[in-house]
Amino acid sequence: MKETVLIRAETGDDHAAIRRVNELAFGRKNEADLVDALRESARPYISLVAIVDCEIVGHIFFTPVSIESGDDSDTAMGLAPMAVLPEQQNQGIGSKLVSECVSECRHIGEDIVVVLGHPNYYPRFGFVTAV
Repeated sequence: MKETVLIRAETGDDHAAIRRVNELAFGRKNEADLVDALRESARPYISLVAIVDCEIVGHIFFTPVSIESGDDSDTAMGLAPMAVLPEQQNQGIGSKLVSECVSECRHIGEDIVVVLGHPNYYPRFGFVTAV
């Protein structure tokens, strides 16, 4: 039987569990440190967690980024990082996090969303390669 995944906004009580998910998913602390730093400085940000059986098993973070081209610049929301505990990967949790977070970006009026990530994973959500 497939377990139910709850996606919700992070709370202050979630920070240690989010850090753990990022460290285990990436095998290092860089991404966890990035989340902590961005949480302090970026506004607005969107931070969602995935919960299975009362345990945080996934996390996704979106913050504002600038896109510059020649003399033009625009703002967007940047996805980084997205993490799922290794033992919970390949079960659709990351997909649920991305879909929910992209929807939340649209809800707050952000129509441009960018990601630096796996080119075979993100196109299923409408991301295209930028040149």
